[in-house]
Amino acid sequence: MAGYILAQLKITDRRLHERYREELLPLVDRMGGRLRIDGEVDVLEGDPMTGRVMLIEFQSRDAARLFYDSPEYERIRALREQATEGSLWLLEGT
Repeated sequence: MAGYILAQLKITDRRLHERYREELLPLVDRMGGRLRIDGEVDVLEGDPMTGRVMLIEFQSRDAARLFYDSPEYERIRALREQATEGSLWLLEGT
């Protein structure tokens, strides 16, 4: 089953966020992931969310976790933490 990392982010520093994306996308590709969603949120029902949603697909939940725990992502994660506020989830697909 596929594994996903889902992020809901409010961008607080656009310059740093762009740098994060520039470093993130090649790493996702190298580690076998695919960016599926990266865009603004329009809430149709429920509590409003602000910011962007990003969904990255991997071959499995374990592969997604390996990506998140990798030393390469640890360095990039620091950029995301400086540039955004929000939440990340690790999901398993069907």
